[in-house]
Amino acid sequence: MLTNAPKGTKDIMPQQVYKWHYIEEKWRNICERYGFKEIRTPMFEHTELFQRGIGDTTDVVQKEMYTFNDHGGRSVTLKPEGTSPAVRAFIEQKTYAEVQPTKVYYDIPCFRYEKPQSGRLREFHQFGVETFGTPNMVADAEIIAIGYDFLKSMGVTDLTLEINSVGCPKCRGAYRQKLRDFLLPVYDQLCETCQSRYEKNPMRILDCKSPIDQALVVDAPMMLDNLCDECRDAFEELKENLDAMEIPYVVNPRIVRGLDYYTKTAFEFVSNSIGAQGTVCGGGRYDNLAEEVGGLPIPGVGFGLGKERLLMLMEANGVVIPEPAPCDALIATMGRNARLAGQKIMRDLREQGAKVQMDDLQRNFKGQFKYADRINARYTIVLGDNEIEKGAATLKNMETGDQVEVKFEDLYEAITK
Repeated sequence: MLTNAPKGTKDIMPQQVYKWHYIEEKWRNICERYGFKEIRTPMFEHTELFQRGIGDTTDVVQKEMYTFNDHGGRSVTLKPEGTSPAVRAFIEQKTYAEVQPTKVYYDIPCFRYEKPQSGRLREFHQFGVETFGTPNMVADAEIIAIGYDFLKSMGVTDLTLEINSVGCPKCRGAYRQKLRDFLLPVYDQLCETCQSRYEKNPMRILDCKSPIDQALVVDAPMMLDNLCDECRDAFEELKENLDAMEIPYVVNPRIVRGLDYYTKTAFEFVSNSIGAQGTVCGGGRYDNLAEEVGGLPIPGVGFGLGKERLLMLMEANGVVIPEPAPCDALIATMGRNARLAGQKIMRDLREQGAKVQMDDLQRNFKGQFKYADRINARYTIVLGDNEIEKGAATLKNMETGDQVEVKFEDLYEAITK
């Protein structure tokens, strides 16, 4: 029906939107403190960007993208994640020619055609950060620190940081063959999706949510035990940096992440407060992504964090987000002259920064006071012919009921002190 939102989407009404404003402001503030600057990329991109960047063996590319041809016959896709567009912009705008590293953050809607579930929608909203131009693990640790500090500032305590290394092209080739050899005897028992992953990307089988497949890979070899010297040293350096910043973590060798572009560092912040799908924030390093989408070999690291899941987690942790300040005052008028004078006073007060309203339905005098109660006005400014003659309004405190006479020019100070 036209009066129903599309499946997997959700209206954010005024009664809830203040919570979104709260976390968005906190997000901007912490990113700026870390030296990150905002980037805004288009809502849709050429489909090939995601096919080459995310990887054609992922569920995102195979099943979940909103892809269509535009009027020119070009295939475009509503962006399912924020990293690939940020990398594309970094390359196209030649930001790599500037002093590195480049540190950016974003606040975006994303689109994936997946089964709606708790905290996961087809249109969802995501915070993200990316650092381009440095291969050093200090950048990975800093990215993790932003997520840790932000979630902590949101009052979230039921969290575990899990880290892993997914290796690099040098060591992954031999490991993938070892994994295929392990899986070959049980190949026929794997789900259809994992069978399709067997040749191209067997590591994704470790990430399968099927209980049957999970049981089959319990004793599978882990990438962490098959790292090359470079990746092993990088992982040790990452742990040293996290230890230095006193950020607690556990090593989880089964973290793969759902996108193919990750190399070396992979991490997730996991909670038990929001059901089985407990990952709140996830990311890692992607040193080959820029080259994969047609640019120079520029290293990068970042993460994405879902707003909907964050708000769910905050609620589960008992976090109360403060509601915005109520209306400072409602101007209640008696008669035409008072209503016109009230318009002028309201405009003057608004220009000074006060939150002031009048009753647009022009209810009777008693009805205007009831309306002031409903909108939680702190004061009511009463205007009638007598008040206009004196140049002073009757100011009523809606909580105490006290009334005082205040000159028009002193109203702003009286209602905002």
